[in-house]
Amino acid sequence: MASSKVTLKLLIDKKGQRVLFAEAGKDFVDFLFSLLALPVGTVIRLLDNHNMVGGMAKLYQSVSDLNDDYIQSNQNKDVLVKPKFTLPFSPQVPLLSTEAVSSPSPASNSSTVFYKCMSCNNGLFSTSSRTCAGSYCSRTMSAVDIGYVLKSEVDAKGGGFVKGLVTYMVMDDLAVSPMSTISSITVLNKFNINDLGALEEKVVHIGMNEGLELLKHSLNSRTVLTDVFLTEVVVKDENLKKV
Repeated sequence: MASSKVTLKLLIDKKGQRVLFAEAGKDFVDFLFSLLALPVGTVIRLLDNHNMVGGMAKLYQSVSDLNDDYIQSNQNKDVLVKPKFTLPFSPQVPLLSTEAVSSPSPASNSSTVFYKCMSCNNGLFSTSSRTCAGSYCSRTMSAVDIGYVLKSEVDAKGGGFVKGLVTYMVMDDLAVSPMSTISSITVLNKFNINDLGALEEKVVHIGMNEGLELLKHSLNSRTVLTDVFLTEVVVKDENLKKV
């Protein structure tokens, strides 16, 4: 894609200073779902410089600092601290370091040798047997080089995990569902929003910095979108008032 950022539209309750929900496309939803596939070691490595705390961070550091003299000769600690893995699908816009996270290669045509009988021309192919299985034939089949595309590769051509041409609703706690007029009204009722004038739409652009913040807050917060996109703004406003 030409752009390295994802656009997200937030619906904000100005009075409560909270994000009610976000309107998102497949690119953002694919990114969120890809977080579930990250190994713990990769998550800690990505958040190493973002004040990650807790036992897992200490455990990670313990393995990193452990002298090789204490590790089995047939083992490598990089398996734990720098695990090599590939995401099961590739988000259209990578929002995490590609050094730590790899994506599957784009689907491509494959090629192999098939065997086809040129005598009875029964339309059957084989990848192993060179003897025709046609009725009353049993002649030796000829090798034919045929390009083909696996069904899984065809399905992957759209990219990502969820289908496009759909708007998704992402709640403050990252619950995701297809968006509809009824679902929007349900959310407003849930939060007792009676004054539509108290609502504000805000478009934000998400790059790698925001991607890391979303990952960090997703581990310990139920107000992820508010924490990432509003908290900093509120703090700045408060500081301006004190000046």
